[in-house]
Amino acid sequence: MSFDFLADKDRIFTNVYGFQPWNLKAAQARGDWDKTKDLIAWGQDRIIEEVKASGLRGRGGAGFPTGMKWSFMPKESKDGRPSFLVINADESEPGSCKDREILRHDPHKLIEGALIAGFAMRARAAYIYVRGEYIREAEVLQAAVDEAYEAGLIGKNASKSGYDFDVFVHRGAGAYICGEETAMIESLEGKKGQPRLKPPFPAGAGLYGCPTTVNNVESIAVVPTILRRGASWFASFGRENNKGTKLFQISGHVEKPCVVEEAMSIPFRDLIEKHCGGIRGGWDNLLAVIPGGSSVPLVPAAQIMDAPMDFDGLRELGSGLGTAAIIVMDKSTDIVQAISRLSYFYKHESCGQCTPCREGTGWMWRVMERMRTGDADLSEIDTLYEVTKQVEGHTICALGDAAAWPIQGLIRHFRPEMERRIIEKQGGGLMEAAE
Repeated sequence: MSFDFLADKDRIFTNVYGFQPWNLKAAQARGDWDKTKDLIAWGQDRIIEEVKASGLRGRGGAGFPTGMKWSFMPKESKDGRPSFLVINADESEPGSCKDREILRHDPHKLIEGALIAGFAMRARAAYIYVRGEYIREAEVLQAAVDEAYEAGLIGKNASKSGYDFDVFVHRGAGAYICGEETAMIESLEGKKGQPRLKPPFPAGAGLYGCPTTVNNVESIAVVPTILRRGASWFASFGRENNKGTKLFQISGHVEKPCVVEEAMSIPFRDLIEKHCGGIRGGWDNLLAVIPGGSSVPLVPAAQIMDAPMDFDGLRELGSGLGTAAIIVMDKSTDIVQAISRLSYFYKHESCGQCTPCREGTGWMWRVMERMRTGDADLSEIDTLYEVTKQVEGHTICALGDAAAWPIQGLIRHFRPEMERRIIEKQGGGLMEAAE
């Protein structure tokens, strides 16, 4: 099956590499803020229906249909509570680096998207929660917000639409857990960033106890273009249930790591050949790929070569698209060490609220370190797998799952490598004893 690569005329993010300025004048030349008032004049229901028809699914990892999420927000306030839009720019998943390109090179797309999405959900304001380490990105975003206020595009009577809408930039402090939507809301309220039990869901009681929707940067930034060009245009890319264009972030052992916008469902091989110049050392040198950021299970080379890069295609392989942060590993990779390093990350970032995660992430990392050096027993591989199953699905948020899945993927696909280390280490000990 031949794949039609995304044509330049169909790219939403035309300044993803920062070849042009990020400022308002340059953004307007690229088509941003064009007749925004007319889009708002469509009314809330039509905007939501158009986003539903486009097939847009959340770009932050979970892939929940965006239009449906918006429709959960209350249509009228019965008790006088305002509604809020929270935009998740706490991009902390290892391997993920797409939202930072939007923040530093195309911030006006996000701000315009926030206004339209906020209007569609009857929100009073948008809070953009930026990852603590994104210092320059937050500066650019704040400057863009200031420009938009000055030009009357947001604030009182935003874009002369008769709608009042504020945008606030909030800086995080470098905690991965705040990327979880309810932990982000807690942090915005000035509290410790820990996930909340659900229900109540944010759409009922979120930020300051008010109806709230949390969306990813990319999910919001694509909305104005979808409305201008039509839902059917966006839905013309990708397979059924996996529509639209997507920012892919490719790192690791490729000739040219990059962030690139491509159509959903592009086969892995085509994506790497076209945009990254192939695998370092050739395709025979490919060992495994983590296709969606560090929290999804790895996929061995043979299985991913021709896999469609979308939500359903990767789920069928026992993995996931996640944020489309593709980490490529060639045969020089110590695969056990790589997964052990990820285990350390999740141990370090666990908020400690849920016992399975607080105790399990540290235990899994310590066992993974012994697996790395071979100082383990063969039976411990099964024990490790059992513990990942005890952590997965038994925590308030998905960090427990994120810590368990990389290890499960390793055991599923590279168990012989883990066994080899242990046997070699034990064999070496036996030989020394014989001497």
